Amino acid sequence: MRNYTTPFGEADIVARSREGTYCFIEVKSRESDAFGDPTEAVTEEKRRRYRAIALFFCSTIGEEPACRFDVAAVRGGEIEYIENAF
Repeated sequence: MRNYTTPFGEADIVARSREGTYCFIEVKSRESDAFGDPTEAVTEEKRRRYRAIALFFCSTIGEEPACRFDVAAVRGGEIEYIENAF
């Protein structure tokens, strides 16, 4: 699902892998390097927020599934996908 909204913030994408792991994916995009690498925008505060979003999500589905936090960094149309980014 896209733009999953909770009282703790929004996850860009929540997906389930073939193995059954829930993936909470932060998408960061940059047209150029002028403002730094997109992965640098995933701050500690953003990571804390994603952890709270995952806990909320798990409480709504009534189970404690395996979860991971990924980052999709988009640079000039190219995507770098980082599994277990944090």
